[in-house]
Order: sequence, then structure tokens, then C-alpha cells
Amino acid sequence: MKVNDFFSYREELTRNGIFLTFNGVLVHSFMVKLAEMLKSKMSLFNVDKNVEMKIFSTVIEQAQNIIFYSAERVPVPFMENEMMGVGTITVGMEDSHYFVICGNMMPSANVEKLRKKLTTIQEMSPDELKQFYKEQRRLTPDIDSKGAGLGFIEMARKASRTIEFDFHKLDDKNSFFTLKATI
Repeated sequence: MKVNDFFSYREELTRNGIFLTFNGVLVHSFMVKLAEMLKSKMSLFNVDKNVEMKIFSTVIEQAQNIIFYSAERVPVPFMENEMMGVGTITVGMEDSHYFVICGNMMPSANVEKLRKKLTTIQEMSPDELKQFYKEQRRLTPDIDSKGAGLGFIEMARKASRTIEFDFHKLDDKNSFFTLKATI
């Protein structure tokens, strides 16, 4: 980026209501620092504690998705066979609601499976989401899952609007996945 373009970049962030963004390699220690910065920002805005916790947990959930599932990975220095996920997390405000947007690369081969899962979640009412969450907790996680597979359901339950998502095909091998939760 050119130095004389930075003001325009800042103005674009402001126009879009963005007050916190992270782009790059994400590991658990960075996630903790990101969460601390977010909590500080929320206290400055005097955000209701219930809303603050929803935003906070959504950021953590999306950060974990990057850490565990990003197809773009780099080695952890000084840790043999450990890799870090690469992605972007943005927090902002629009129309009196907070939003958290996360993006990372993923294998194109997994897009349709994830699209189907997220579309199903999008179409559920709050009561259906609650029931679906309970059902999924009882199931054995997918073989390729690093957790219980409940993160998207949990984000949808905390969101005040339907979650939004997109897949941008980069090439035959990779797509860029974006998820937005509005709180």
C-alpha cells in the first residue's frame, strides 16, 4: 500500500463502520490478544454486557474456524509439524447492530458440503436452531472436525439476523469463504 493511499483506506473502514480488523496468521495467543482488544473497545462504547458476550463469543468462534480450518497455512516457528491458519476477522457496526465478518481460504472440494450446512442453519427459526443444537451435541463429530461442529449453529443462535455467507472461487483447488454474523 502506498503511504498516500492510507487515508483513503482509513476512510473506507470508517464508512463501513469497521472499528477492529485483523488480517494474517492467527494462533491461539493472537486470538487472546484480539479478544482483549475487543473487550477494551466494547467497554469504551458502553456495550450491554449480554451483547458484548455475543460479539466476543462470535469473534472467538470465527477465530477458531481460521485456526483449525483455513486452507492457507504457515509453519509455526520452533514447533515441528505445527501449522497456523491465515484469515481475516473484522468487527464493526451498521444500522445500530454489531457485525463480525470472518474470511479464510478453504478447499473448493468442501464448498458444497459447507454451503448445504449453512443454508440449513439459515432457514431455521430460533426454536429450530435451539433443538438442532441439542441434537448435534449428542452426535459424534465428523471425522474432519476439530471440535463438536456446533460453532455455526451457536453463531446463528446469538445473531439478531440471519447469518450471511459467501464462497469466492479462487481456482480449482481453493475458494475464499466469508461468514457474517450480525448481533
